[in-house]
Formats: sequence, C-alpha cells, structure tokens
Amino acid sequence: MNGSNWKVCKFGGSSLADAEQIRKSADIMLQDPLRRIMVVSAPGKRTPHDSKITDQLIELAQAIQGGYEFTSIVERIASRYAGIAADLGLHEDFAELVRTYLNERVGQVSALNSRQFSDLLMASGEDMCARLVSAYILSIGHEVRYVNPMEAGLTLQYVKGGRVQVHNSSYGKLSELTRTRELIIFPGFFGADEGGKVAVFSRGGSDITGSILAAAVGAQVYENWTDVDSVFSTDPKIIPHPHAIKEMTYTEMRELAYAGFTVLHEEALEPVYYNDIPLQIRNTNNPYGAGTRIMSKRTDYDGIITGIAGSKGFVAIRLQKYLMNREVGFAAAALNVMQEFELPVEHIPTGIDSLSVVLRERVFSEAVERQVTARLKDVLDLDDDEITIQRGIAMVSIVGDALPRTVGLLARALVALSEGGINLEFIVQAAGEISVLFGIEEEFCSYAIQLLYKCYFSHYQE
Repeated sequence: MNGSNWKVCKFGGSSLADAEQIRKSADIMLQDPLRRIMVVSAPGKRTPHDSKITDQLIELAQAIQGGYEFTSIVERIASRYAGIAADLGLHEDFAELVRTYLNERVGQVSALNSRQFSDLLMASGEDMCARLVSAYILSIGHEVRYVNPMEAGLTLQYVKGGRVQVHNSSYGKLSELTRTRELIIFPGFFGADEGGKVAVFSRGGSDITGSILAAAVGAQVYENWTDVDSVFSTDPKIIPHPHAIKEMTYTEMRELAYAGFTVLHEEALEPVYYNDIPLQIRNTNNPYGAGTRIMSKRTDYDGIITGIAGSKGFVAIRLQKYLMNREVGFAAAALNVMQEFELPVEHIPTGIDSLSVVLRERVFSEAVERQVTARLKDVLDLDDDEITIQRGIAMVSIVGDALPRTVGLLARALVALSEGGINLEFIVQAAGEISVLFGIEEEFCSYAIQLLYKCYFSHYQE
C-alpha cells in the first residue's frame, strides 16, 4: 500500500490507561484499513489521583541514582502492566516480563551518565506499552508488527539548551516502513542518539514521534487521539464549555501551544507543517466526533479570534539608559550576554530608552540572575538603578489568522483589560503577526483570559 494513503495515529496516555481504553484504541485502528501506524504513549492516569507510568519511572530513576530502595517501585510498575494484560485476556506473565525488562535497564546505571540513565528508564513506559498493545492485537487475530524506534532509524540529536530534535537522516530510514504489510505499533517519545544510546523528547514527545512518522511515510493525515473532543478556544478549567474550534492553521496552533494550550506538544507541528500534512485532534472516547483539523490554510472561519491562552513563569530583565537608541550595538550586546549564558530569549519589548529581555523563569535561577546582572552592568555600562528584574510574569495571548486584517481588534482587548483593572507590563506584536501577547502579573492570568473571552466570544455564551 502506498504510504501517501496511510493514516498515522498517535494515542496518548489517557487512551491507553487501562484495558478498556486499549480496546477502544485498537478498535479505532482496526476499523479503518488506512490506519497503518499506531504510535503509543505510556499508560496515563486512570483517575485524577492516579499516577502516570512515566512519573513512576522518573521516581524509579531518582531512587536508584540516590541509592534508595527501588524494588517496590519496580513491583508497582510491573503490577500495573500485569493488571492491564490480565484484563485484556493475555496469557503471558507480563509482571515477570516487565520486571526482567526494567531490571536489565537498572543494571546499566553504572555505565551511563545521569541523563542517559533517566532517558533509558523513561523510554521504558512507551516501549512496554507498545509490546503490550502488540500482544493484544495479535491475540484477537490481526497481523501486527512491533517496531523499535532505534532499530527503525529514529535518530535524535542534542542542540543548544539541551533540547532534543530529530536528525534529518531519520526520515529516509523511517520511510522504509511503507514496505510493511502488518499494522505497525511504534512506541513514541524516544529514539537513539548519535552514539546509539536511548534519547527522549521532552514530556509529551509522543506527539512529535507521530508527526515525524507521518512526514516520513507521506501520510494523508496525522490523527492525534486524546481525551477531548476538539481543541477549544480557551482552557475549559477557566471558561466552562468554551467554543470548540473546527479548523485552525499550523501557525495558530503553534502560537496557542506556546502560550499554554496543552492538547498538543508545540514541537509536533514542524514535521507536518513542512510536509503539508493535516493534523486531526480526535477523542478516543468519542471516535465519531469531528474533532479539530489543523492545516496550512483554513476553509472555515467561525470567528476573528481563534483562541485565547495564558502561560505563567516568565521573568523580564529591564534595561534603561538615557539615549539608548543612539548607542550602536546596545541590543546586540545585551543579547550576546544571553547567548554567553546559553539563555533562550522569548521576547524583546523595546522603547526609545529601554529594552526588556523576557525569559522563562526555569532557566533563570537566582544564581544565574546574579551572574547575568553583573555581566550586563559591565558590558553595557549600567548603574544599579538602570537594570531591574521582574519575576512572576504571565503571557496572555490572543490568536487569530484574521487578526492582522481586522481594524480595532487590539483596541477591544485593551479596553477589556483596562476596565477589568489589569495593568499591562508590556505588549508583544510584530507587524503582520497573527497573535498579540500581553505581559501581566501572574495572579491575574486566569482573570485576564476570562475578560478577553467575554470580549471576543460572548456571542457563544448567550
């Protein structure tokens, strides 16, 4: 079968949390012969108070590296998989299989550095789940093939900042999967680094694996199966029953994912974007629902603003100097200091005599702050009162493909926030951009989203 006819389907942890969910996911795959690759995550939470398998594996790695007792954690993980296998009617002793699998990896602790060992154990969740799902589909009479990402040629590389991304050579190797006759079960989240050891994406990275595979085989669509009916215009925890988005562009989804939408990993968009493969968000528990389609160009516009999102955890380094605009290279020098300390810059709001560098707080500890502040003062010849640090900033974003072409849209947001008593620390919008970001104090993040939703989506609440 030609790979261009294939559908690549990724199933998240909630879709594989127990036997019932695995049956649903397998049924979805088997109902459509074009669904040829099933990317699986590790089992997620069964109840709000449950623990994800990946979290238990992180706990296991920390216990081993800290020299603490860990066999009880192995038993807990083995019991979870064994329970799922028993409920699926599988006869293999999965408890023993999981024990053996994990203990083999635990035995490698002395041969690996801390990151390599943690990656090895974290990848176990997806890998064991893929083997379990493969065994189940085979047991109900269907041809299936478990594929190890490392053996299939999914190579990952480390880039600046410690981030992991796919190596371009992977696409050609993974395209060979189109020769496979059976249904492919492919663990998400991990691959091999350039030295042949296990490497993992950041949390939620199975989304990225699915996107890479869709691009590699030239799929007609990448279906991302989760536990929500669609992407919503804002967080349902903040606005009950928000407007569902039928269609959106890759760029809109990228902006919203950056600003706080968690339904899809923001890095999952790149492979399908460059290969113009539609991505469909769908609900495992409502398989006949339309979901949300993400593509290069929209055909359905049911509102000027597509979504509103907010993300906390930012810090602003504010630089003020009289006649700053006349100092050639001032901004470049400030950014060179950020590069020197390997700090990724998120935004750079500017004025005539001021410049702010916005970073994520997680990369800007107090120790780093002291070093960076001293270096900026030295390089830029600043006094103590010309550099300030403001922590606890949230970025609230309005996103819409039609935003650059609509007069008065930003004014409505400013009025809504002003009337709500929210002070803006800064605004970020480049010419022609489809998003506007408002920097505000973290404590007002949810309230700002409520005000903006009422401003742009009140007609859906009437």
